[in-house]
Amino acid sequence: MQRARLAIPYLKALGWEPVVLAIAPEFIEGGVLDPLMESTYPADTRIVRVRGLAPQMTRWAGIGSLWLRCGRAFRAAGDHLLRTEKFDLVFFTTTQFNAFTLGPRWKRRFCVPYVLDYQDPWVNDYYARTRTRPPGGHLKFAWSQWQARHQEPEVLRQAAGVIAVSDAYGKNLAANYPWFPAARVRLIPFGAAAQDLEIARRHRPATALIDFKDGFFHHVYAGRCGHDMAISLTAILRAFKQFLAHHPEQARRIRFHFIGTDYAPPPLGREWVLPIAKQEGVAQFVTEHCYRVPYFDALYYIVHADALLAVGSNDPTYSASKIFPYILAERPMLVLFHQKSPVLAFTRETGCGQCFSFENASDLDALTAQLHTEWFQAQSMLKLSPANPSAFEPFTAASMTQQLVECFEAAVRSD
Repeated sequence: MQRARLAIPYLKALGWEPVVLAIAPEFIEGGVLDPLMESTYPADTRIVRVRGLAPQMTRWAGIGSLWLRCGRAFRAAGDHLLRTEKFDLVFFTTTQFNAFTLGPRWKRRFCVPYVLDYQDPWVNDYYARTRTRPPGGHLKFAWSQWQARHQEPEVLRQAAGVIAVSDAYGKNLAANYPWFPAARVRLIPFGAAAQDLEIARRHRPATALIDFKDGFFHHVYAGRCGHDMAISLTAILRAFKQFLAHHPEQARRIRFHFIGTDYAPPPLGREWVLPIAKQEGVAQFVTEHCYRVPYFDALYYIVHADALLAVGSNDPTYSASKIFPYILAERPMLVLFHQKSPVLAFTRETGCGQCFSFENASDLDALTAQLHTEWFQAQSMLKLSPANPSAFEPFTAASMTQQLVECFEAAVRSD
């Protein structure tokens, strides 16, 4: 959703009239409504909202899948639009990969080219490689991956363009399909809009999760967590434990907040950080709100934090879109990602934040010592490194949309 939202304000000026086809918010289980979103794109934006089966109608049978509940209605709505109006291009920007399968159908029936946006890998061997539990459990994930391996080849063959948030995705596609050249995938990271941060500075959550005037020093992380972030989270909390042992008076003023760490709706959310904090003996300094919060509530916590934690996965392809608003928030920032993650390259190019990296769990002791010395003991958490404006320009929403339009125009020409 964020890719489309950030692009819409710039598309008309670049010669493209957007029509958004989306699932109605009330049909998205665990979705969080944020009315402020509508103030960030033109009021005359045409949005066609699709209704399917509500979660409460199918959850009793163990069916929560958004596509199973709403995919048929989504397909019908798309068919109607393409049959009754003239469109130059369909742009799929979603992690509901089943929607990608409509690309060949609509190209065949309505002669319209399509472009795919890979925000995550569709065929994903991460959980098999790391022997960790996938979201939804092994059985559901295995079924989705069986579908992906059978559906992705045709979808890719007929696509007029492919973009991705991570450079690794093109290489992975080429490794899976020898006939697919990695160079076909254009790297376009999520952008960031400065106006979002301005709105967040004026915004106040209905019920604040953090009291920024309580005299403590607040580290904030907003976003999902999981097994794949165990190295990063353990290193930070273990380094803090060392700092607590050596500098107890300073350390007792520090608090860590992790917000929106699980995708599951209430009351199914799972805590990912507190178990690690308890294991490390620092749970009294950590709060975790595992449920999703409205987007501008999350930005509110980011812009008012004393320091930010940009915590990464042990998956080298992981590209966290949150890094861009983190940078625009202009707060001291600890950046901790896999050494091959594109996030590290982004932050180093812009010159902001203090970057730390790792390769695997064997680096944990050295990483912990480095964080203790360079972030806590050296008081780097008090030092702001503002982004280089010229280096950040390619990552703005305006620049991202210009690149997106170039991809659209190339797709239409090639069809």
